[in-house]
Amino acid sequence: MHRYLTEAIGTFFLVLVIGLSIHSAGELAPLAIGSALMVLVYMGGHISGAHYNPAVTLAIRLRGKIDAKDVAPYMISQVLGAVLAALAVRTMTEGAFAPAPGAGIPASTVLMAEILFTFLLALVVLNVATDPRTEGNSYYGLAIGFTVGTGAFAVGGMSGGVFNPAVGLGPILVDGLVGGGSFANLWYYLVGPFLGAALAALVYKIQRGPAAEAD
Repeated sequence: MHRYLTEAIGTFFLVLVIGLSIHSAGELAPLAIGSALMVLVYMGGHISGAHYNPAVTLAIRLRGKIDAKDVAPYMISQVLGAVLAALAVRTMTEGAFAPAPGAGIPASTVLMAEILFTFLLALVVLNVATDPRTEGNSYYGLAIGFTVGTGAFAVGGMSGGVFNPAVGLGPILVDGLVGGGSFANLWYYLVGPFLGAALAALVYKIQRGPAAEAD
C-alpha cells in the first residue's frame, strides 16, 4: 500500500505543477515541470520506484523489474492522483485544463512527438534507474526530470508535451465532466506514450545484450 500511496502522491504533485504552471510560468513551464518531477523522483524512488506514469510502469514491467500483480494498482494510483490534481487545479484557478495539440498540427506529428519523447523518457529511466551498471547513482532524478523538461520545451507546442497517460487522462476526464471537449485528444496521450514505452523496453534489451538475460 505504501508504494501505491507514493505513486498517487507523486503523480498528484506532478499534475498539480503542470496545471498551475500553465497559468503562471508561461514559457518557463517546462522547467518547472521537469524540476518538479526531479524532486518527486528523489522523494519516492526508494519506496515505489517513482514511476508516476503508466507508460513508465509498462516499460519497467517489460524490463522485468515490477511484478505483474502490481501493474494495475500502480496505474490506478497514478490516474487517481492525476484526477485529484486536475480537480485541485480547477478549484485553485477556477478553470479546468487539459492537454491538447497545437493548432493546425497534423495528427501524425502529434503522435510521433508523444511516441519519440516517451520512448526517450522510458529509455532514460531504464538505464539510470534499473540498470545494475548505474545502481546507486545520485543523478537518476536529475536525468529523468531533465528529460521531461527537454521534451516539453521541444514538442510542447506540437503535441502538448504529455509523455504520460495519467497526465493526459486525469485532466481530460475532469475537463470532460465540466463540459469540455477534450476527449477527442485522449487517444494521442494513451497510444503514443504506451507505444513509446514498449519500444524503449525493446531497445533497452538490445542495449544490454546478453546481460539482459541475467537480470
